[in-house]
Amino acid sequence: MSCLDAAKPPTQAVILAGGRGSRLAPLTDTIPKPMVEFHGLPFLAYLLDMLKGQGIEKVVLLLGYLPDVVVDYFGDGRDFGIEIEYSITAVENDTGARVRAAKDLLDPHFLLMYCDNYWPLQLKKMWQLYIEKSVPALVTVYANDDGYTRDNLRVTDGMLEFYDKTREAEGLKGVDIGFMILNRDVIDLLPEGNVSFEASLYPKLVAERKLAAFVTGHRYYSVGDHRRLPMTKKFLERQPCVILDRDGVLNQKMPQAEYVCNWSDWTWIDGALEAISMFSARGYKIVIVTNQAGIARGAMTEDDLADIHRHMIEDIENAGGHVDTIYYCPHGWDDNCTCRKPAPGMLFKAQQDLDLDLSRVCFIGDDERDGQAAERAGCLFEMVSDQIPLNMVAQKLMEETNG
Repeated sequence: MSCLDAAKPPTQAVILAGGRGSRLAPLTDTIPKPMVEFHGLPFLAYLLDMLKGQGIEKVVLLLGYLPDVVVDYFGDGRDFGIEIEYSITAVENDTGARVRAAKDLLDPHFLLMYCDNYWPLQLKKMWQLYIEKSVPALVTVYANDDGYTRDNLRVTDGMLEFYDKTREAEGLKGVDIGFMILNRDVIDLLPEGNVSFEASLYPKLVAERKLAAFVTGHRYYSVGDHRRLPMTKKFLERQPCVILDRDGVLNQKMPQAEYVCNWSDWTWIDGALEAISMFSARGYKIVIVTNQAGIARGAMTEDDLADIHRHMIEDIENAGGHVDTIYYCPHGWDDNCTCRKPAPGMLFKAQQDLDLDLSRVCFIGDDERDGQAAERAGCLFEMVSDQIPLNMVAQKLMEETNG
């Protein structure tokens, strides 16, 4: 079941969408859970749009409960710019039985996902890991550093080392969120009968070290139960947002190994206040992320930083702008933290706190570490320079949005 002969990422997605969704009752008394609406569109429409943007050309929907509701809405997919086929089986069927029943519709390599999870897919990166590990299966794992849900697995060196569907074992870290790249031949490993895909297949693949794990710090959003719906609604509002580095983007950098330690050290870069006001006028959320190793090195305190930011926000507000939140890393260069850029920790923290879709958010920085953090977080990225300051980048983004 080698995947090394595959030349490009899969163009087919298979979506498990047959369950009753009983935890969402009474919403699911008359519709299946992927048809729950947000801002006038069913959840499944958002999934299809995201898949299309990642190069997926065709989708197989594995239906069971109230299939006509889905088929009547989406049809052959033509109106949604994607080809849709259906495999309809008994509502009582578990995930393994649904996948096995659809085998003849599946490409040699395909993406398998759940209908109730939305995560900004990074198909090319996932495919690179899949090829690198030379395995027949890869699953996407949410790192769950924020305790968003209960862990159900453990990952070591990019491979799933242990899986516990009961979530009761010791030492678990991370959770399976679906978005699996699979070689079609793995379906032959499923036992006969009405079986769970994950519970039946994962342990076999783990035992043979054939299940890779793509770990992400970007939170996923769900229609699995009522408590998640408000967060999912906020996430799918897609309010525009921009994330800004501070030193070199908003204010003049100090010489190397020196720091802005008090407000008297601060000098605004021409056009920075204007840019923030432009973003604010267009309804953007504005986030600032900044490395501040001067705290770890004893050059300044966190109180000093808070005072600088108080003055900074005052100037921004006087110019007609606003800042939603500021994140800073107080650690030193060698502290091996997860927040100091180029690590993406501050970007993921902003994502979680504000329910952002980082694949739609631009991070604006001034050096390669910022670009590396953006790449690791799945952000868009723009670089400022002496020749292209923040106000010029802001104008460019506004024009692109208008276009």
